[in-house]
Amino acid sequence: MEKKNILKGVLFVGIGASIYGMLATFVKLAYQEGYTTSEVTTSQFLLGLVGLLILNFIQTITSKKTLPSPTGKEFTGLLVAGTSLGCTSLFYYLAVQYINVSIAIVLLMQSVWFSVVVESFITKKIPNARKIVSVIIVLVGTVLATNLINTEINLDFKGIFWGLMAAASYTATMFTSNTLATRLPVFRKSIIMLSGGSIVVFAFLFFAQIGPLHFDALKSIYLNFTENTEHIHSFRYSILWKYGFVLALFGTIIPPILFNIGFPNAGLGLGSIVSSLELPVSVTMAFILLGEKVIFVQWLGIVLILFAIVLMNLPSQKKYTMVEAS
Repeated sequence: MEKKNILKGVLFVGIGASIYGMLATFVKLAYQEGYTTSEVTTSQFLLGLVGLLILNFIQTITSKKTLPSPTGKEFTGLLVAGTSLGCTSLFYYLAVQYINVSIAIVLLMQSVWFSVVVESFITKKIPNARKIVSVIIVLVGTVLATNLINTEINLDFKGIFWGLMAAASYTATMFTSNTLATRLPVFRKSIIMLSGGSIVVFAFLFFAQIGPLHFDALKSIYLNFTENTEHIHSFRYSILWKYGFVLALFGTIIPPILFNIGFPNAGLGLGSIVSSLELPVSVTMAFILLGEKVIFVQWLGIVLILFAIVLMNLPSQKKYTMVEAS
């Protein structure tokens, strides 16, 4: 692989991760203006769908060759896989309601070791020593980054729950997006997955703000894990132009495009390392724009998590030896 292409890949992945890292701060700002989770997620996915439809149309009419279309099986697989995309945004934004952005992003990054566990189940192999050490470092870094060693801190259980749920669904998204219908153009594949995610988001909108909750058991569960403010008013369309465009661009349009261009050039290992920029960018944005307090111990934990990601994705010495020998 040419050095120029690697640098190009690193640049695209780095920019994509940095943009995605800014997302939660804008979500928090929307919450401060009284908008609800369902309004935020709906505006993001609705405008994201419109944006990708336009890009897909432009790509189709300007392409010099006929672009491949998904088979029925591929379409169904991508649509189902896309539901995890919708769940990730929904769970992550619910977490931000209860805990700081700087802590929510740390919980989302637990997908690093979640993916190791899932991979071991799929391959039916025990992770190697370096991955196990990396997982331990991530867990130690998480304890520090969330400031759990401070006995005075009181983290909201709901925020932790939704943050870990977001990490689980994000893990599913990473695995499915890298394995399903890889032959399809980026925009065509993305819009199908986004459609699957939109089903989840629009269902939540109906459940939270439009349709009444008839079943007492479901209503009890819902009110225990989300804010009651979802019922205060009907959907406010002002979210579309106040935050919707930013959320759609930063969450569902620009980062996926940059990742799909960048990862093939940078490689999965190096790309994963660079994509971890999302963590410090998110914490820094929350520190600057939201005034969230981030103490030294938390920064130390973030550094440990970043180190673990680098350690996990560095090529093995054996691989280096094989490359040199060739």
